[in-house]
Amino acid sequence: MFLQSHWSSNVSPKVDPVVSVIVTTKNEERNIGACLESVARQSIPPLEMIVVDNYSEDKTADIALEYGAKVFELGPERSAQRNYGVEKAQGKYILYLDADMRLSPNVIEKCVNCCEADAGVSGIYIPEFIVGKGFWISVRRFERNFYDGTVIDAVRFVPKTAFQQVEGFDLRFTGPEDWDFDKKIRGLGKTVIVDAYLEHDEGDFNLQHYLNKKNYYSKGFDIYAKNWGKDDPDIRKQLSPWYRFVGVFVEQGKFIKLMEHPILTLGMYYLRFRVGILYLMRKLQ
Repeated sequence: MFLQSHWSSNVSPKVDPVVSVIVTTKNEERNIGACLESVARQSIPPLEMIVVDNYSEDKTADIALEYGAKVFELGPERSAQRNYGVEKAQGKYILYLDADMRLSPNVIEKCVNCCEADAGVSGIYIPEFIVGKGFWISVRRFERNFYDGTVIDAVRFVPKTAFQQVEGFDLRFTGPEDWDFDKKIRGLGKTVIVDAYLEHDEGDFNLQHYLNKKNYYSKGFDIYAKNWGKDDPDIRKQLSPWYRFVGVFVEQGKFIKLMEHPILTLGMYYLRFRVGILYLMRKLQ
């Protein structure tokens, strides 16, 4: 279902947009305004904002309309929402976001310039900076910094032609759909890390909520691994205890960060241990 806005804004261009930003939502009234505000303030126009909402019961859709976004309703998961958003998109390039993400002011311009300068670029990684409150947010920010551009990360900015060529996100996967999409995009050409960032707002960290979320999204790992084959080099890293607990944190000299921040390192390994136990228990069921 398409929800029509009655609000006029220069955010909605009269010419074909350079970039279509796809935001998937479900009950995100706390975050969606700041997310779309960060898109609207980007240094490169014109932009198209598309929100694909999973039948929110709060004011998410209303707020998105106020920002001039095109709002559609569709479920049940992010993969279907993202694919539908791209179907409706008019831009040459696609950027997909979650509602709790906010862009730095020039990130889209830098992504566009990167693709325009090199037609061989099939996807771009945007470093994430975790924000929120408390010690565990500092731990999460520290941990996330190790993943940029690795097989634990996933591209967020792609040419629309590349998205269409790989047929978007695989609807079979809930959790590893980003990894699957990333692998397909990497198969088309080169991927790069942009010299900009986005903020990922994790709010007030709640350990049980964090573990529940990790457990929910890990349920798709088995079918994902079966699809690509367990001997695939990326799969071996992504699902390997050695790589997830050691390799990704020490490769390319990154181990120095561990020694420089011992308290954050201990906190990070505590979270990794708790997630690992959940995954092991699910495998043994």
